[in-house]
Amino acid sequence: MLQQYKHILVPVDGSYEAELAYKKGVAVALRNNATLHLVHVVDTRAFQNISSFDTSMVEQVTETAKKTLDKYIEDAKTAGLQDIDYSIEYGAPKSVIAKDVPEKLNIDLIMIGATGLNAVERLLIGSVTEYVTRTASADVLVVRTDLDNNPATNPKKA
Repeated sequence: MLQQYKHILVPVDGSYEAELAYKKGVAVALRNNATLHLVHVVDTRAFQNISSFDTSMVEQVTETAKKTLDKYIEDAKTAGLQDIDYSIEYGAPKSVIAKDVPEKLNIDLIMIGATGLNAVERLLIGSVTEYVTRTASADVLVVRTDLDNNPATNPKKA
């Protein structure tokens, strides 16, 4: 019997790697007749060290994320996927993606983009992708290729 996923989570952060995960997530959700949940996590810790912190900064980040997520929803529906939604969460991305959202939404597959960090950044702050693959209770698929399964090369970095 083939594994069939019903609730797929794709974290998106505006990066090229996350967009690849989103595109593959749409394809997998269509094949599995599954619900696709997109999540964007606003890392509130990033704002803690700003002395002139005010809520308008968080509101700006949230509004930008909402526009991106609305476009993803529209594109997925155009591709034929109707069962898709999103949420914008606040907190530490690692735990929100690995634990909080999967538990709340009964996620059985997390599709996440390969890290965009270099080796030094991963050593110092740790990769969200690496943390999710180690600690999530759901299956995790790390997306490293484009829709044709060719190695992903970010056009912005090329």
